[in-house]
Amino acid sequence: METKFMKSSLLLGAASLLLMSAVSWAQMTKYQEDQRLNMEAHVGKYTGHAADAQANYRRYCVGCHGVEGDGQGENAQWLDPQPRNFTLGQFKCRSTPSGTLPTDEDLYNSVGRGFDRSVMPIWNQLTNQDKVDLVAYVKHFSSKWTTEKAGEVFPIPAEPEVTADRVKAGQALFQKLECWKCHGVEGRANGPSSDTLQDDQNRPIKPYNFTEGSRPKCGSTDRDIYKIFMSGLDGTPMPSFIDNVKPDEAWDLVFYLRTLQPKNAYNMKERAIAKQLGLKPIDPNAPAPAAPAASSGGQP
Repeated sequence: METKFMKSSLLLGAASLLLMSAVSWAQMTKYQEDQRLNMEAHVGKYTGHAADAQANYRRYCVGCHGVEGDGQGENAQWLDPQPRNFTLGQFKCRSTPSGTLPTDEDLYNSVGRGFDRSVMPIWNQLTNQDKVDLVAYVKHFSSKWTTEKAGEVFPIPAEPEVTADRVKAGQALFQKLECWKCHGVEGRANGPSSDTLQDDQNRPIKPYNFTEGSRPKCGSTDRDIYKIFMSGLDGTPMPSFIDNVKPDEAWDLVFYLRTLQPKNAYNMKERAIAKQLGLKPIDPNAPAPAAPAASSGGQP
Protein backbone atom coordinates (compact mmCIF):
# COMPACT_ATOMS: atom_id res chain seq x y z
CA MET A 1 0.00 0.00 0.00
CA GLU A 2 2.80 2.39 0.97
CA THR A 3 4.67 1.63 -2.26
CA LYS A 4 1.57 2.35 -4.34
CA PHE A 5 1.05 5.60 -2.44
CA MET A 6 4.66 6.63 -3.01
CA LYS A 7 4.39 5.86 -6.71
CA SER A 8 1.17 7.84 -6.98
CA SER A 9 2.78 10.76 -5.17
CA LEU A 10 5.76 10.68 -7.50
CA LEU A 11 3.50 10.60 -10.55
CA LEU A 12 1.42 13.49 -9.25
CA GLY A 13 4.56 15.44 -8.46
CA ALA A 14 5.96 14.87 -11.95
CA ALA A 15 2.64 15.88 -13.50
CA SER A 16 2.60 19.03 -11.40
CA LEU A 17 6.12 19.92 -12.48
CA LEU A 18 5.19 19.40 -16.12
CA LEU A 19 2.09 21.53 -15.71
CA MET A 20 4.04 24.29 -13.98
CA SER A 21 6.69 24.12 -16.69
CA ALA A 22 4.03 24.38 -19.42
CA VAL A 23 2.38 27.34 -17.67
CA SER A 24 5.76 29.00 -17.19
CA TRP A 25 6.60 28.45 -20.89
CA ALA A 26 3.25 29.91 -21.95
CA GLN A 27 3.79 32.92 -19.70
CA MET A 28 7.28 33.44 -21.06
CA THR A 29 5.95 33.21 -24.62
CA LYS A 30 3.28 35.80 -23.81
CA TYR A 31 5.95 37.99 -22.21
CA GLN A 32 8.13 37.70 -25.29
CA GLU A 33 5.14 38.52 -27.47
CA ASP A 34 4.47 41.68 -25.46
CA GLN A 35 8.13 42.62 -25.65
CA ARG A 36 8.20 42.18 -29.41
CA LEU A 37 5.24 44.53 -29.77
CA ASN A 38 7.87 47.21 -29.16
CA MET A 39 9.39 46.26 -32.53
CA GLU A 40 10.09 49.14 -34.91
CA ALA A 41 10.63 49.48 -38.65
CA HIS A 42 12.43 52.29 -40.44
CA VAL A 43 11.75 53.21 -44.07
CA GLY A 44 12.83 56.61 -45.31
CA LYS A 45 11.44 59.30 -43.01
CA TYR A 46 8.93 56.91 -41.44
CA THR A 47 9.27 54.92 -38.22
CA GLY A 48 6.81 52.07 -37.83
CA HIS A 49 5.56 50.69 -34.52
CA ALA A 50 4.24 47.15 -34.25
CA ALA A 51 1.71 48.04 -31.57
CA ASP A 52 0.12 50.61 -33.90
CA ALA A 53 -0.55 48.00 -36.60
CA GLN A 54 -2.63 45.56 -34.58
CA ALA A 55 -5.99 46.86 -35.82
CA ASN A 56 -4.92 46.92 -39.49
CA TYR A 57 -3.41 43.44 -39.21
CA ARG A 58 -6.68 42.08 -37.81
CA ARG A 59 -8.66 43.84 -40.52
CA TYR A 60 -6.56 43.05 -43.60
CA CYS A 61 -4.11 40.24 -42.84
CA VAL A 62 -5.30 37.83 -40.16
CA GLY A 63 -7.69 35.92 -42.44
CA CYS A 64 -4.75 34.56 -44.43
CA HIS A 65 -1.66 34.90 -42.24
CA GLY A 66 -3.39 33.95 -38.97
CA VAL A 67 -3.47 35.42 -35.49
CA GLU A 68 -0.03 33.98 -34.75
CA GLY A 69 1.42 35.02 -38.12
CA ASP A 70 2.02 31.36 -38.97
CA GLY A 71 0.18 31.42 -42.32
CA GLN A 72 -2.72 29.42 -40.85
CA GLY A 73 -5.56 31.94 -41.09
CA GLU A 74 -9.09 30.67 -41.67
CA ASN A 75 -8.77 31.28 -45.43
CA ALA A 76 -5.38 29.60 -45.81
CA GLN A 77 -6.74 26.12 -46.57
CA TRP A 78 -8.23 27.35 -49.85
CA LEU A 79 -5.26 29.39 -51.02
CA ASP A 80 -2.56 28.48 -53.51
CA PRO A 81 0.12 29.66 -53.05
CA GLN A 82 -0.13 29.45 -49.28
CA PRO A 83 0.21 32.60 -47.16
CA ARG A 84 3.66 33.46 -45.81
CA ASN A 85 4.54 32.05 -42.37
CA PHE A 86 6.04 35.10 -40.66
CA THR A 87 7.27 33.12 -37.66
CA LEU A 88 10.03 31.59 -39.79
CA GLY A 89 11.60 34.97 -40.57
CA GLN A 90 12.09 33.80 -44.15
CA PHE A 91 11.10 35.92 -47.16
CA LYS A 92 11.31 35.58 -50.92
CA CYS A 93 11.72 39.21 -51.94
CA ARG A 94 14.95 40.66 -50.60
CA SER A 95 17.82 42.89 -51.58
CA THR A 96 20.02 40.92 -49.16
CA PRO A 97 21.91 37.62 -49.56
CA SER A 98 20.10 34.29 -49.35
CA GLY A 99 19.56 33.11 -45.80
CA THR A 100 19.59 36.61 -44.31
CA LEU A 101 16.74 38.80 -43.13
CA PRO A 102 15.34 41.33 -45.58
CA THR A 103 15.52 45.06 -44.97
CA ASP A 104 12.52 46.98 -43.70
CA GLU A 105 12.28 48.55 -47.14
CA ASP A 106 12.10 45.09 -48.74
CA LEU A 107 9.10 44.22 -46.56
CA TYR A 108 7.54 47.63 -47.15
CA ASN A 109 7.78 47.10 -50.91
CA SER A 110 6.11 43.69 -50.57
CA VAL A 111 3.20 45.14 -48.59
CA GLY A 112 2.77 47.97 -51.08
CA ARG A 113 3.30 45.94 -54.26
CA GLY A 114 1.29 42.83 -53.54
CA PHE A 115 1.95 39.58 -55.40
CA ASP A 116 0.59 38.62 -58.80
CA ARG A 117 -0.77 35.08 -59.08
CA SER A 118 -1.80 35.12 -55.41
CA VAL A 119 -4.53 36.69 -53.28
CA MET A 120 -2.06 39.21 -51.82
CA PRO A 121 -3.31 42.54 -53.21
CA ILE A 122 -1.81 46.00 -53.54
CA TRP A 123 -2.82 47.76 -50.33
CA ASN A 124 -3.56 51.16 -51.83
CA GLN A 125 -5.96 52.02 -49.01
CA LEU A 126 -3.10 52.05 -46.50
CA THR A 127 -1.01 55.14 -45.88
CA ASN A 128 2.79 55.00 -45.95
CA GLN A 129 2.76 55.12 -42.16
CA ASP A 130 0.26 52.23 -42.02
CA LYS A 131 2.53 50.13 -44.21
CA VAL A 132 5.63 50.81 -42.15
CA ASP A 133 3.68 49.96 -38.98
CA LEU A 134 2.64 46.66 -40.59
CA VAL A 135 6.27 45.93 -41.43
CA ALA A 136 7.11 46.28 -37.74
CA TYR A 137 4.17 44.01 -36.87
CA VAL A 138 5.29 41.36 -39.37
CA LYS A 139 8.74 41.45 -37.79
CA HIS A 140 7.36 40.96 -34.27
CA PHE A 141 6.17 37.42 -35.11
CA SER A 142 9.71 36.02 -35.37
CA SER A 143 12.36 36.02 -32.67
CA LYS A 144 14.97 36.27 -35.44
CA TRP A 145 14.43 40.02 -35.49
CA THR A 146 15.55 40.22 -31.85
CA THR A 147 18.82 38.35 -32.43
CA GLU A 148 19.77 39.12 -36.04
CA LYS A 149 20.10 42.17 -38.22
CA ALA A 150 18.98 42.43 -41.82
CA GLY A 151 21.57 41.24 -44.32
CA GLU A 152 23.80 43.74 -46.05
CA VAL A 153 22.22 44.99 -49.26
CA PHE A 154 24.22 43.75 -52.23
CA PRO A 155 25.10 46.40 -54.82
CA ILE A 156 23.46 46.50 -58.25
CA PRO A 157 25.70 48.09 -60.86
CA ALA A 158 24.35 50.56 -63.38
CA GLU A 159 22.33 48.91 -66.13
CA PRO A 160 24.30 48.77 -69.40
CA GLU A 161 22.94 49.34 -72.89
CA VAL A 162 20.98 46.46 -74.41
CA THR A 163 22.77 44.96 -77.43
CA ALA A 164 22.50 41.87 -79.60
CA ASP A 165 25.69 40.44 -78.07
CA ARG A 166 24.28 40.83 -74.58
CA VAL A 167 21.02 39.10 -75.50
CA LYS A 168 22.93 36.20 -77.04
CA ALA A 169 25.23 36.02 -74.01
CA GLY A 170 22.19 35.91 -71.75
CA GLN A 171 20.73 33.04 -73.75
CA ALA A 172 24.02 31.13 -73.41
CA LEU A 173 23.91 31.69 -69.64
CA PHE A 174 20.26 30.55 -69.49
CA GLN A 175 21.41 27.27 -71.01
CA LYS A 176 24.62 26.96 -68.99
CA LEU A 177 22.84 27.51 -65.65
CA GLU A 178 20.13 25.04 -66.74
CA CYS A 179 17.36 27.54 -66.05
CA TRP A 180 15.36 25.69 -68.70
CA LYS A 181 15.04 22.61 -66.49
CA CYS A 182 12.41 24.45 -64.44
CA HIS A 183 11.34 27.38 -66.62
CA GLY A 184 11.34 25.50 -69.94
CA VAL A 185 13.24 26.31 -73.12
CA GLU A 186 10.67 28.98 -74.03
CA GLY A 187 10.11 30.19 -70.46
CA ARG A 188 6.69 28.52 -70.18
CA ALA A 189 7.34 26.93 -66.78
CA ASN A 190 7.21 23.47 -68.36
CA GLY A 191 10.77 22.24 -67.97
CA PRO A 192 11.42 18.59 -67.04
CA SER A 193 11.73 19.49 -63.33
CA SER A 194 8.71 21.80 -63.18
CA ASP A 195 6.23 19.23 -61.87
CA THR A 196 8.56 17.94 -59.14
CA LEU A 197 9.31 21.22 -57.36
CA GLN A 198 8.44 21.79 -53.71
CA ASP A 199 8.91 24.65 -51.31
CA ASP A 200 10.68 24.36 -47.96
CA GLN A 201 7.49 23.06 -46.35
CA ASN A 202 7.13 20.25 -48.91
CA ARG A 203 4.27 21.91 -50.78
CA PRO A 204 4.13 21.80 -54.61
CA ILE A 205 5.36 25.00 -56.23
CA LYS A 206 5.50 26.06 -59.87
CA PRO A 207 8.32 28.01 -61.52
CA TYR A 208 7.61 31.42 -63.00
CA ASN A 209 6.06 31.43 -66.47
CA PHE A 210 7.69 34.26 -68.40
CA THR A 211 5.24 34.01 -71.29
CA GLU A 212 1.93 34.49 -69.47
CA GLY A 213 2.33 38.23 -68.96
CA SER A 214 2.04 38.34 -65.17
CA ARG A 215 4.35 40.48 -63.09
CA PRO A 216 7.30 38.75 -61.42
CA LYS A 217 6.64 38.35 -57.70
CA CYS A 218 9.31 40.75 -56.53
CA GLY A 219 8.84 43.57 -59.03
CA SER A 220 8.71 44.44 -62.72
CA THR A 221 11.84 46.48 -63.42
CA ASP A 222 15.13 45.17 -64.77
CA ARG A 223 16.69 45.82 -61.34
CA ASP A 224 13.96 43.74 -59.70
CA ILE A 225 14.63 40.79 -62.00
CA TYR A 226 18.37 41.16 -61.40
CA LYS A 227 17.74 40.94 -57.64
CA ILE A 228 15.47 37.90 -57.96
CA PHE A 229 18.06 35.53 -59.35
CA MET A 230 21.06 37.08 -57.63
CA SER A 231 19.48 36.87 -54.15
CA GLY A 232 17.32 33.79 -54.82
CA LEU A 233 13.82 33.27 -53.45
CA ASP A 234 14.29 31.83 -49.96
CA GLY A 235 11.92 29.01 -49.13
CA THR A 236 11.65 27.96 -52.80
CA PRO A 237 13.81 25.91 -55.18
CA MET A 238 15.00 29.16 -56.82
CA PRO A 239 18.62 29.49 -55.64
CA SER A 240 20.87 32.50 -55.35
CA PHE A 241 23.34 32.91 -58.22
CA ILE A 242 25.34 35.71 -56.66
CA ASP A 243 28.36 33.41 -56.18
CA ASN A 244 28.14 31.91 -59.69
CA VAL A 245 27.22 34.82 -61.94
CA LYS A 246 29.21 38.01 -62.40
CA PRO A 247 27.24 41.27 -62.27
CA ASP A 248 27.89 41.95 -65.94
CA GLU A 249 26.66 38.48 -66.87
CA ALA A 250 23.58 39.00 -64.70
CA TRP A 251 22.53 41.93 -66.87
CA ASP A 252 22.93 39.74 -69.96
CA LEU A 253 20.56 37.20 -68.42
CA VAL A 254 18.04 39.94 -67.55
CA PHE A 255 18.04 41.06 -71.17
CA TYR A 256 17.51 37.53 -72.47
CA LEU A 257 14.69 36.83 -70.01
CA ARG A 258 12.97 39.95 -71.30
CA THR A 259 12.79 38.38 -74.77
CA LEU A 260 10.67 35.54 -73.34
CA GLN A 261 7.98 37.89 -72.04
CA PRO A 262 5.01 39.25 -74.01
CA LYS A 263 5.55 42.75 -75.33
CA ASN A 264 5.42 45.32 -72.53
CA ALA A 265 6.84 48.67 -71.51
CA TYR A 266 10.02 47.06 -70.16
CA ASN A 267 11.16 44.84 -73.03
CA MET A 268 10.68 46.73 -76.29
CA LYS A 269 14.41 46.79 -77.17
CA GLU A 270 15.05 43.20 -76.17
CA ARG A 271 12.17 41.84 -78.22
CA ALA A 272 13.18 43.92 -81.23
CA ILE A 273 16.74 42.55 -81.00
CA ALA A 274 15.46 38.98 -80.65
CA LYS A 275 13.35 39.46 -83.76
CA GLN A 276 16.32 40.89 -85.67
CA LEU A 277 18.46 37.94 -84.63
CA GLY A 278 15.75 35.42 -85.42
CA LEU A 279 16.41 34.10 -81.92
CA LYS A 280 15.24 30.52 -81.44
CA PRO A 281 14.66 28.64 -78.17
CA ILE A 282 17.73 26.88 -76.82
CA ASP A 283 18.39 23.23 -77.59
CA PRO A 284 19.04 21.60 -74.20
CA ASN A 285 20.83 18.70 -75.90
CA ALA A 286 23.35 20.97 -77.59
CA PRO A 287 26.51 22.20 -75.84
CA ALA A 288 26.01 25.62 -74.28
CA PRO A 289 27.46 28.23 -76.66
CA ALA A 290 30.29 30.40 -75.47
CA ALA A 291 29.23 33.90 -74.44
CA PRO A 292 30.29 36.61 -76.90
CA ALA A 293 33.51 38.26 -75.73
CA ALA A 294 31.97 41.72 -75.84
CA SER A 295 29.52 40.93 -73.05
CA SER A 296 32.19 40.50 -70.39
CA GLY A 297 33.73 43.93 -70.39
CA GLY A 298 31.18 46.58 -69.57
CA GLN A 299 29.78 48.40 -72.58
CA PRO A 300 29.98 46.16 -75.67
